Amino acid sequence: MNKKLIYLLFFIPFISQNIKAQNINSEKNDSLYKDFKTEFIWEAKVKIGKTIDIGESKCGTRRVIPITGGTFSGPKIKGEVLPGGEDWQLVRPDGDTELYARYLLKTNEGHIFQVINNALIHVGDTNKSFYCKSVLDIEAPNNGPYGFLNHAIFLGTLKLPELKQNEEPYVIISVYKVL
Repeated sequence: MNKKLIYLLFFIPFISQNIKAQNINSEKNDSLYKDFKTEFIWEAKVKIGKTIDIGESKCGTRRVIPITGGTFSGPKIKGEVLPGGEDWQLVRPDGDTELYARYLLKTNEGHIFQVINNALIHVGDTNKSFYCKSVLDIEAPNNGPYGFLNHAIFLGTLKLPELKQNEEPYVIISVYKVL
């Protein structure tokens, strides 16, 4: 029998019990999901290259922005953003932009892990209503000191700084672990 099928047959009863329990609890305690707490993990200064404009597609305007390097640091981690990643973007017909960025980070101790960052940008009528939030999937080596990154949900923010004269373009990504 297929391993995935065995897995599903074994875990479906537990999953459905858990979902029922969550639904019952959320009805009893309306504030259960209102006050998420987070822990700051790192802030990254991600250098970006020249935008590659693919053009209009059936879903909107496509473009790709190369990730050329950068740095990141937080209370328990520090390192560099490796060149070679990309940020695939879709500007939807409603004006919002969906981002799908995939890149590698290397800690100062030499540990490398993958980051997949899915974001949504919404710009309202004024620049004060700029909204950009993301969900990050982090894949770190299990046998290293950063294996804990494999076992949590991470949220992020994105800032577009004002560049100084002759400064390479970059974005600032802040990453938070949901507790």
